[in-house]
Amino acid sequence: MSDAARPVTGPLEAVEEVVVRAGHAILHTAELAFRLPEPAQSRWHRAGVSARGERIFDVVAGILVFLFVSGWSWSIAMARTSEDGEIGDATASISAALTDPNAPSAAFLTNAMLEALTPLRGSSGKLRVAVQEPGAPVATDTMPAGTEVRVAQGRADTGSTVAPEAAGIWKLALKVGTALKPVTDLSIITMRPFSEKQRGRIGLYYIGSWPGEKRRNVRPNYANPSGFIEVTPQNETTYVSQHFQLSNFLTHDQEGVWPKYLVLQLRLVDKLELVLSDLESRGYDVSGVTVLSGFRTPQYNTGGGDPRGRAALSRHMYGDAADIFIDNDHNGVMDDLNHDRRVNIRDAQVILAAVDRVEREHPELVGGAGVYVASGGHGPFIHIDTRGFRARWVGTGDD
Repeated sequence: MSDAARPVTGPLEAVEEVVVRAGHAILHTAELAFRLPEPAQSRWHRAGVSARGERIFDVVAGILVFLFVSGWSWSIAMARTSEDGEIGDATASISAALTDPNAPSAAFLTNAMLEALTPLRGSSGKLRVAVQEPGAPVATDTMPAGTEVRVAQGRADTGSTVAPEAAGIWKLALKVGTALKPVTDLSIITMRPFSEKQRGRIGLYYIGSWPGEKRRNVRPNYANPSGFIEVTPQNETTYVSQHFQLSNFLTHDQEGVWPKYLVLQLRLVDKLELVLSDLESRGYDVSGVTVLSGFRTPQYNTGGGDPRGRAALSRHMYGDAADIFIDNDHNGVMDDLNHDRRVNIRDAQVILAAVDRVEREHPELVGGAGVYVASGGHGPFIHIDTRGFRARWVGTGDD
């Protein structure tokens, strides 16, 4: 009698029947599992994942990735809201990736932190220094939570969150948790206070006196400078922006005297960079930009070099004026910017047009602009400043 037809006479026999049938089912399943597939009859019957199977796989994989990301994010959120207020281990491990160039999250975190320093880079985005009062916090309102800007001189130096009391140029680093990321293209400058000038000098460097030292009724934009940048042979090549170094703006006197002292308004440098960017956008090569005259000490403005044509209250004395020209062939004079095969004041007017466009877009940088013809030992040039109101003129000598 077959198993299927065997009668069940009692509970024991019933259990035996179930066990036997389960055994047969397992044997049948194993037989099917280990049975070799029949050879494919055509290329349409070969093994592979069907379109429907692929869609099912994609859906399942997407769900698994979503669950993983959700769990990871929840872990970080819980760590941040721990009772002691400290950043948790998960966040600390991510921050530590800043010092690991192979970590996949390092590039993202570094870029986000560096972008937070954008306000210090000016409207042009090309400033490489920021002037900070001694002892003032080194920070911006746009820094991510948990991030500190530190004054540091090396990778291992955790530095301080305030600007040093001493005058100098200081490296920056961004600190998150235990990770420290040096900032390679932005520095902090702390100045020597104006009060350190005694009898017209700081040390051996002669500066002279500003009109505001002798009378009180001067306009705000002609007030005494707040301080001086100390320039040494070691730091004079520091880039204050993409195209300009500290040395470009030094007064042309007292060649052998160091340190020298400089008044420089970064809004001027920012405006110069915007003008150069405008010219570049119109196809001009500005790599040879040259500063003919930057800061002038009051004593030099009065009697140094050839003082003819200089204003007694020249903006050069206040650090917010520069005379520039474009000299890509390095022959010492302005290039033929308008391509008329002549070098004259019309080439300076090409730069003037860029100044006008920049001031329309950035009224906070409005100021003076004067074009000058070739005279004496120099070719045509343009004076640019940020005096606070619009002024235009044509000159024949120095400004």
